[in-house]
Amino acid sequence: MSNIPAGILKNLNESFHLSKDQIRYFKENGFIKLKDVFTPGTIEYLNNTISQEVKRLNTQHLPMQERDTYGKAFLQIMNIWTKSEPVKEIVFGKRLAKIATELLGTEGVRLYHDQALYKEPGGGITPWHADQYYWPLANDSTVTVWIPLQDTPLEMGPLEFSAQSFTLTTGRDKEIGDESQQLLTDTLTRKKFKHVVEPFETGEVSFHRGWLFHRAGANNTGRMRSVMTIIYMDKNMKLKKPENKNQMVDWDTWCPGAEIDKLIDTPINPVLYER
Repeated sequence: MSNIPAGILKNLNESFHLSKDQIRYFKENGFIKLKDVFTPGTIEYLNNTISQEVKRLNTQHLPMQERDTYGKAFLQIMNIWTKSEPVKEIVFGKRLAKIATELLGTEGVRLYHDQALYKEPGGGITPWHADQYYWPLANDSTVTVWIPLQDTPLEMGPLEFSAQSFTLTTGRDKEIGDESQQLLTDTLTRKKFKHVVEPFETGEVSFHRGWLFHRAGANNTGRMRSVMTIIYMDKNMKLKKPENKNQMVDWDTWCPGAEIDKLIDTPINPVLYER
């Protein structure tokens, strides 16, 4: 029996209609923002539930001035679903997983992992990067949903996208940090990829491909910028041989027991939606 209020549970699991134009936009640009995916009441529930777990599980207590660029970017708590039944019900919701399946054009999607990204008041930029640098996955049939847990104006540091940059191979060998920020700022500008940065309204979420380059600005407000993310992969995804130390860590952490060149079918990579 779920402890989530019935209306919110319905919103987490009912279908969201994607138009052909929206799917086409995602395929061309590598990302899409979707309004009214969740009701204000659902966002309030997500914020209260996830923020409570972030506060409980956070281990970052260094003063901001003593952190490196990555540490200043956000508080990062991963796979909360394994430690909290209410968060598990959120992460296992079919509404987002169905959208991910339709955007990717797959038969279904598995969970790679979840992560909360909380940018504190005064928190620094999130440098340009592509998530898939970290992932030991055999192909790019992956997508991340970025769920702001409040309205997110420009001064709070919403997610920014470099449209169509998933086609760029330069910078794919860079982990997130000062080097990736400098290289990709120069490269993306020179290659004239369109830079898209807009506020997020309450209930609006975005989806972006694993190789799409993206960043976020600093949080120049007095409020926490609270964000939950869920990373989905094709339900038929296989593990590849890791190409860097970060992919080795991800294999051990997010796909424990998976074997190279075989289907990633571990207890913490369940199928969340099938057509």
